[in-house]
Amino acid sequence: MVRVLVPVETVSGETRVAATPDTVKRYLAIGCKVAVESGAGQAAGFLDSQYSSSGAQIVPIGDSEAWSTADVLLCVQSPNQNALGKLKKGSVLFGLLSPYANSTLARALEKSSLSAIALELLPRISRAQSADALSSQANIAGYKSVLIAAAALDRYFPMLMTAAGTVQPARVLVLGAGVAGLQAVATARRLGAIVYVSDIRSAVKEQVESLGAKFIDPPSIEEKPSEVGGYAKQASEAFMVAQRKQLSDQLSESDVAICTAQVPGKKAPRLINHEMLNRMRSGSVVVDIAVAQGGNCAETLPGQTTVRNGVKLIGASDLPCSVPNHASSLYARNLLALLQPLIADGVLRLNLEDEMISSSLISHEGSIRFPDLLNNGGSN
Repeated sequence: MVRVLVPVETVSGETRVAATPDTVKRYLAIGCKVAVESGAGQAAGFLDSQYSSSGAQIVPIGDSEAWSTADVLLCVQSPNQNALGKLKKGSVLFGLLSPYANSTLARALEKSSLSAIALELLPRISRAQSADALSSQANIAGYKSVLIAAAALDRYFPMLMTAAGTVQPARVLVLGAGVAGLQAVATARRLGAIVYVSDIRSAVKEQVESLGAKFIDPPSIEEKPSEVGGYAKQASEAFMVAQRKQLSDQLSESDVAICTAQVPGKKAPRLINHEMLNRMRSGSVVVDIAVAQGGNCAETLPGQTTVRNGVKLIGASDLPCSVPNHASSLYARNLLALLQPLIADGVLRLNLEDEMISSSLISHEGSIRFPDLLNNGGSN
């Protein structure tokens, strides 16, 4: 029998949980025994009584027996080094482990002889879609970013016809047409805004236009960026300079800019500089959901709202944590989709020949498989 432990998340501000009462039932059905630390799901709206009714064992926080006997630890973000030291040799950690340039995590896994799968490294293949936690959480971030912008803006989003006259719709510029960007487009359109989208990849134009937005064609230079493994490839500096010139005019006419452009393992590209901000009208809003990676916009700060010449700059980090119930439900299903094929006859087996496992298994029984990635931030 595979023993699964769901701990209370210890990272400040983390409100999500790695399993829900519904997924607990599914784990039990495939031969697992599930222990949930008391209060693990409370911030996401899942009570201990619900987990207990689903068949989970509720254990005290830091319970030594639960940790030392666990075969699998399901987490959102990695516990600290002391907590990982409580796990038995060979236990497997599943979560969003922030593997890029994370030498502290590498040392902890090596010291305790643990295996670990980082969901950030799952390949972008059709078979992995149901386990794609980056996409499920980015979807939430894109949705919430628009609601934050609408609440902060000094204008309506939709066009309104009133007795006092017609109110023109807001103009929204979305930077990046990945999962978060496309959800931002869909949400802004549902609220009635006119939406423009800028992305370095011409290939996303059809998706953007299918949502009712207008795609801004990338600058015409010899070498246009594309994508690698389903993610945007980092653009050359020459391309970025040309794109900034193009964006400057767009921003001067926009009421809202939603910044979503990110490259896994790299600093977020700086798309909006000080000169471009100077051209935005007073009362307009910038929501930067790439702020945790350095930000797409100059002067945005994680978790803070600042005002620059009347322009509100919102550093919208950790947006999935602001919608913890649905964020947890989706994330828990991602984990279940990943684990379910790995468990048979009461045993967890990591098949290193499987592309999904080989790409995301950063440590195997304490042996660090991608030392350049964990220690230096390189690619695997």
